[in-house]
Amino acid sequence: MRKVTGVKGLAEYLVSVNYPMNEEEINQLIIKKNIPHQRLMNNILVFNLDYIDWWIDNRKVTQM
Repeated sequence: MRKVTGVKGLAEYLVSVNYPMNEEEINQLIIKKNIPHQRLMNNILVFNLDYIDWWIDNRKVTQM
């Protein structure tokens, strides 16, 4: 399982796959529970990159 922790880490990953988002946009998606994530103890956010790739693909399809 590929994973990244924190909003900043996810933002960097999204830039690397040509789907840039700023940290504020990501935080809004987290609040609305519109992006796959896990919240571990001490409010550490973990993003499974396989799920994020799936999420990006679904968003691209619905935006067309």
